[in-house]
Amino acid sequence: MSDLDIKGLFLKHASAVQRFLLRRSNDSQLAADLTQESFLRLAEQGEGGRIDNSPAYLYRTARNLLIDHQRQQLRRKTDLLADEQLAEIVDAGTSVEEIAAAREGVEALQQVISQLPERTRQIFHLNRIEGLTHAEVARELGISDSSVQKHLAKALAHVMAHLQGESEQ
Repeated sequence: MSDLDIKGLFLKHASAVQRFLLRRSNDSQLAADLTQESFLRLAEQGEGGRIDNSPAYLYRTARNLLIDHQRQQLRRKTDLLADEQLAEIVDAGTSVEEIAAAREGVEALQQVISQLPERTRQIFHLNRIEGLTHAEVARELGISDSSVQKHLAKALAHVMAHLQGESEQ
């Protein structure tokens, strides 16, 4: 596909693809970024072969890119709530009672973490205690980023269930 063809398709369909994405994401910046990425993919795909219906390819690509983005956002959400919950345990005041309560909280958290399967516990430790990113943990253990995220989600769900059950008592 020539540059002139891509330019013509961009002029004709870019605003419609962007509106399509905006309606589904409610994020104008994301819609603009994914629109550009869709046209880049069309240009790359067009070099390797013939695309019969370029507008359909654009919309399908845009939709798939948005789905991928939303999935990544959901995976990243595993990081948000647990830090706040863990901070509450660590942010104890200076009184003897508060220090004792904090120590009990840490011991309880350690007990809950020790109940996790070995691999999950190892991933939790590397990410939450040592501060490694998902990608760094994946490289360290020779597993995929997706596996790291799944193990962390499992660990955080276990910790959160325990913390919520403890606060209800």
